[in-house]
Amino acid sequence: MPLSTPPSPLPSASQAAALAPFAALPDETRLWLLAFDRPVEAALLAPEVEALLGRWRHKGVEYHATWTVLEGRILAVAEPTLATQPSGCAIDGMLRGMHQLASRLDQTLLDPQAVLARLPGGLRAFDRAELEARLTDGTLEGTTPLLDLTLFNLGDLRQGRLERPLAATWIGRKYLRAVPST
Repeated sequence: MPLSTPPSPLPSASQAAALAPFAALPDETRLWLLAFDRPVEAALLAPEVEALLGRWRHKGVEYHATWTVLEGRILAVAEPTLATQPSGCAIDGMLRGMHQLASRLDQTLLDPQAVLARLPGGLRAFDRAELEARLTDGTLEGTTPLLDLTLFNLGDLRQGRLERPLAATWIGRKYLRAVPST
């Protein structure tokens, strides 16, 4: 099995509709993907996210973020200014606010190190510590679709790079050679 594959095709019609809020933003726009531990309704998030992003400022810079929900549980936040004028403090403040927002809504944001896999029963998160065991027991395999929550810019999301087979990721490069094939 090859360890690298080309990027996924462009998003489907439903994925394209989910990306509609980002239509006016350039591909270089900075992107954050925050996964909830269970599905969440965009309508439930809307007032809280709009309020948080509406007051997002740091050292006199006002940020103009746009957001959407992907896969029913991934909050995608895009902000163009931070692509050219990064501010770790501004980003930390936004992320801290998102964790507080999740808590107020009785939700939990997944650890950014978690691996989100598309399995027959739906999306499932795995801690990095359990990856080798899940590869050994067959829960995960080279063709298992993984959602890459580390995408850095909007162009990557638009190009369909959110979902890739496990074999085409760092997990495949690290573990597939070490796991006996069945």
